[in-house]
Formats: sequence, C-alpha cells, structure tokens
Amino acid sequence: MTREPIDELLHELDRTLADGQRNAQVTAALERYARSGATDWRTFALFEADYYARNLVRQSDLFELIVLCWGVGHRSPIHDHQGQRCWMGVLQGDVTETLYQVGAAPQAAVRGGAARTFRQGQVAYIVDEMGWHRIEPAGGKPAITMHLYSRPIRTCSVVDEQTGVITTRKMRYHSIGGVVQAQPST
Repeated sequence: MTREPIDELLHELDRTLADGQRNAQVTAALERYARSGATDWRTFALFEADYYARNLVRQSDLFELIVLCWGVGHRSPIHDHQGQRCWMGVLQGDVTETLYQVGAAPQAAVRGGAARTFRQGQVAYIVDEMGWHRIEPAGGKPAITMHLYSRPIRTCSVVDEQTGVITTRKMRYHSIGGVVQAQPST
C-alpha cells in the first residue's frame, strides 16, 4: 500500500524528532514536501472568513503539524512560541515574516526589525531567542503555510501593537483532521 506524501512527511518527522530535534533534518523534510508538488495538504486547507485559520493535521507529544490559511488582509499578532521551535513551509502563495524585539511584560517596548518574504517551497525557522514575529500573506493574495511546532503550543504571548500590553492567548484550531470544529461563542 502506497502512503500519501503527507504520511511520509509525518513518518519522517516522528523519526527525526524522536532522535532529538535536528533542525537541518526537519527543515530539509519540510522543504522536500513543500517543493514536491504534493496536493494532499489541501484536505486541511480550510479558510475562515475573518481571521487566519489554524488547521491541525496531527499532534503528538513531540510536535504538532498545522496548515494555516491566510486570506487577504489576515495577519497574526506579534507573538512568541512559548519556548518551542517553529518551522514554516510555504505551500501556496507568498508570506511576509516581520521580526520584533519585545521587552518584558506586562507592558513592553516593541521594536520592529527585518521583514522577509518567503515564497512557495521555502521554509522559515524561529525560536523565541531570535525574537517574536508576525506572519501575513504578501502581494495582496491569499497564502497557505504548513507550521511545525516542536513541541505543541497550547498558548502564546501576544503584543497589542497600540498599547504594548502583552497577554496570553489560548491556541485553537479551525479544523482537526480536515473537520471544522465548533467554535466557542464570545
């Protein structure tokens, strides 16, 4: 029985991360997948109308793999990764990552830094020691990215750009395994 490319990727991530978070190997695995022309990720590419969508592919104790869908005008807040490693592979479109240096909570000074645009097939990597970041689609077009967090992230810290106040945000999924989740009412 032939496995889908995403199953091969998951198998490789299981093996590589169990051996101890080897950055170069994980980056190479995501690049191979993003450049392969595979389309099985489309099962997880579900958009939300008003906000970027986080769609869980799979989660384990070692990692979570998520497909994020970015509509025109969507962008993440400036955020950290709670000490976890984050890789982002671009599956479709282009995305811009802007790095920030953020002072201590609860009200932080925020300094914007370099902005880089990643194109389809490219992979970005970040840890909190490098800074916090914001992601958004580039070129006025939607984009789809695949994010790998090692280990899974349950919450992250975000900065209100107007006030500098840092708050904790609980992470949620728009879909799990390709099935849209009921969202709690606000």
